Amino acid sequence: MKTKIGLFFGSFNPIHNGHLMLANYLAEYGDMDEIWFVVSPQNPFKDKKSLLADRHRMYMVEMAIKDDERFHVCDIEFYMPQPSYTIDTLTRLAERHPNTDFYLICGMDSLESFPKWKNYEMILKYHHLLVYPRKGHNNNELAKHPSVKVIDAPEIEISSTFIRDAIGEGKDVRYFMPKEVYKYIIDMHFYERK
Repeated sequence: MKTKIGLFFGSFNPIHNGHLMLANYLAEYGDMDEIWFVVSPQNPFKDKKSLLADRHRMYMVEMAIKDDERFHVCDIEFYMPQPSYTIDTLTRLAERHPNTDFYLICGMDSLESFPKWKNYEMILKYHHLLVYPRKGHNNNELAKHPSVKVIDAPEIEISSTFIRDAIGEGKDVRYFMPKEVYKYIIDMHFYERK
């Protein structure tokens, strides 16, 4: 029987409790054996100038998940051409782990833009999507595709953008992320406005 692994792609700039709550939900209710946090060096749809260096974001994910054996960090995209495209990452992972079924974890907002992704039809043909709800985003036609499963996870409002902005404004947001991650951000003066 194949191992079922959920791939949670993201910049994790920074990782926060919303990411961890969603991963926890998918591990418990999504029938996944493991959740891999795939830290992306550059999302083709995002501006790179606000992105912390890869090693810092990777380290924060490692700190955040170190005590949970269901969670693993994956840096495969650091060694691939940039910008990274999901289909290329999935292809490489499938080649390396032939006895694994990979499930792409994404929000309903990402499903709306999914037809703009490189070779999205191939992703749907060879992989599964686990789609979680996002406020203001409703089901679309792709939600009915046989490779897509919309999960009934709680809607989580925390975002990395909110955290970066709050820190830039000098706000204390320590309870929005794991303690070690927040300490690292403060000690390193990340996201502060000069």
